[in-house]
Amino acid sequence: MIRTHGLRFFKKAGAKYVVPVAEHHDGFQMYRSNISHWNAYEMGSKRDIVGELKAAVEAQGMTLGVSSHRIEHWFFMSNGKKFESDMPQNPDRDDLYWSSMPDPENFDAIDGKPSAEFMEDWLVRTCELIDNYHPKILYFDWWIQQEAAKPYLKKAAAYYYNRAAEWGEEVAIDYKFDAYMFGTAVPDIERGQMADIKPYFWQTDTAIALNSWCYTENNDFRPAGDIICDLVDIVSKNGALLLNVGPKADGTISDEDTAVLTAIGDWMQVNGEAIYDTHVWRMFGEGPTKVQDGGFSDGVKKNFTGEDFRFTAKGDTLFAIALKANDNGEYHIHSLRMQEHTAGTVYHGLVESVSVLGTDDAPAWTRDESGLHIKTNYTSDKPITFKIKLN
Repeated sequence: MIRTHGLRFFKKAGAKYVVPVAEHHDGFQMYRSNISHWNAYEMGSKRDIVGELKAAVEAQGMTLGVSSHRIEHWFFMSNGKKFESDMPQNPDRDDLYWSSMPDPENFDAIDGKPSAEFMEDWLVRTCELIDNYHPKILYFDWWIQQEAAKPYLKKAAAYYYNRAAEWGEEVAIDYKFDAYMFGTAVPDIERGQMADIKPYFWQTDTAIALNSWCYTENNDFRPAGDIICDLVDIVSKNGALLLNVGPKADGTISDEDTAVLTAIGDWMQVNGEAIYDTHVWRMFGEGPTKVQDGGFSDGVKKNFTGEDFRFTAKGDTLFAIALKANDNGEYHIHSLRMQEHTAGTVYHGLVESVSVLGTDDAPAWTRDESGLHIKTNYTSDKPITFKIKLN
C-alpha cells in the first residue's frame, strides 16, 4: 500500500486527485467487501486499503477516485489451467478463480463476451464501491467496451450519478474507447495524447515507467522534463494527466520515481499558476513539433524546441509555455502577431505586460506584424512560462 507520507509527497508533487486500484484482473479486492472473502480486509494485510487511503487522501485535501479492472477477471485466471497449480479446472461460483474463461484470441468474438451472471456480479461490486467509499472518480479499464457490458454500464452510471446527486457532489466516470456514449463520461487515452485541442474535457493515463505499471526491477523511467512537457501539452488541449506511480511491496516509492516526482513538484511550485484552474485559449499552441494522436504513443520521443509553445488562459492572462528553453533567452510567439485589420489575425487586442514565472527578471519585449518577441535572462532545463497580460 501507499503510506500516508507518500500521499503528502504526491500532494507536494502537484497531484490534485489520487486513484488507487480497488480491484485488478486477479479479482482480489483491496477493500472490505460483503461480496467476496478474497479481499485485503480479511486476508494478507487485513486492512481496508481503499478505506485508509480515502481518509489519508482527503486529509491532504486531495480527491479520491477508484479504479476497477474487474471485468478482465472473466478470462484473467484461465492460464492457470495450463500448468500444475491450485487452479481448479471447473472453479466454483464463489471461488476466487471464477469464472476463468478461456483467454479469447479475438476479444470481439461472441464466445469471448462475459455472461449476464458475471456482469451482474460486476455491477454489484461497482455499486458496493460507490456506496462504501463515495469516490469522486470511477475509472474503468478498457474491456468494458464489450457489447455484453453496455446495459450494465448504463445501470452503473445511473446509480453513480444519482448517488452523487444525493451526496451533493460532482463525480466523473473515466472510460476508454467507446464504452460510454460520448458526453456521458470522461474519455481516457491510455499512454497517449490528443493531437489537437478539444471542446470537451478528457484525460490521459500513463506511467512514469515506460515498460511497466508497477514497481519492477530495471524499469525504463521517463525523464521528468518529458512528463512535464506532456502535462503542459495535455492541459493546453483541455485534458488532465493521471500519472501512475508503482510503490514497492512495503509501500515506499523507489528512488527513481521519487526523483521524477520531486522534479515535477519543483516545477509545479513555480509554474502551477499556468496549470491549475486555467482554461484553453483560442488555440492550444504553436511550433514545429507534432504530437502523435491516440493511445500507446508515450514512448515516442517528441524532442520539443524553443519554438514550441503551449497556451493556457485565466481571465485576461495568457500563459505561453516554451517547452524548451533557448540558450540565447530569445523567444518569438507568432500567434500574438500584430495584424489587427488583416485576414489571418490571431489576436486583435493589446499586450500590456510580459513576465516570467519563477523570476523577478523583467524581460524585454516588443510586438510587431510577425509576433511577440521576448528576451529574458532566465533559463531552465524545464519548460519556461511567460505570463502575458492581455487587453
